[in-house]
Amino acid sequence: MFNAEKVKNECVAWIREFFEQNGKGCNAIVGISGGKDSSVAAALCVEALGKDRVIGVLMPQGVQHDIDMAHLLVEHLGIRHYVVNVKEAVDGILKNLPAELNITAQTVQNIPPRIRMSTLYAVSQSVNGRVCNTCNLSEDWVGYSTRYGDSVGDFSPMSHLTVTEVKAIGHCLGLPEVLVEKTPIDGLCGKTDEENLGFTYAELDVYIRTGKIDDPAKKELIDRKHRANLFKLELMPSFKPEQ
Repeated sequence: MFNAEKVKNECVAWIREFFEQNGKGCNAIVGISGGKDSSVAAALCVEALGKDRVIGVLMPQGVQHDIDMAHLLVEHLGIRHYVVNVKEAVDGILKNLPAELNITAQTVQNIPPRIRMSTLYAVSQSVNGRVCNTCNLSEDWVGYSTRYGDSVGDFSPMSHLTVTEVKAIGHCLGLPEVLVEKTPIDGLCGKTDEENLGFTYAELDVYIRTGKIDDPAKKELIDRKHRANLFKLELMPSFKPEQ
């Protein structure tokens, strides 16, 4: 049985220790989408460091239909926040890419997350910060993140917690129900996470923790995605000459 209160307290202590060792007095910088992951990450940082040391960054691309959820979170937590619209930056890259390139839908979808991460580091370096990675174990397991986009950061409080566990901690933290239970959507292609993946997070989480899944086709799909995306979790391979 997952003990959300116990794990939440351990995570808060871990965040405090990280900042003590890697950024004493620094601020936690969290990209705020209004979904459960950024909401829980920000709330954990607030409990660990106090609201005065947590800064949210809202990064719509033009008009974001659910931006009100991001505003709800920063108001609920009482944290300082900035709004940086990334549309012009994304459009500028797309406009200037050579015409002869094979610009796929995946290429287009991955540009905004990488621009957003550049934005987070620009804010972080300007306010003595450390960037919080908001990925969870379920997403990482099947590679549902953008390499050098939302997959990176300076510290990662939830990368060993499944979606189910993150949601339990969100409720434990007293976050609004609408944020914790918000349907997960990447905001890039118009589909929900689960529509994109081909299975539910509930199915994935049980499989990760127990190895059990009823549908053989979904098991094969999860295993294939896991194998194909392991490289995202590894350090960049580097050549070392023989001595």
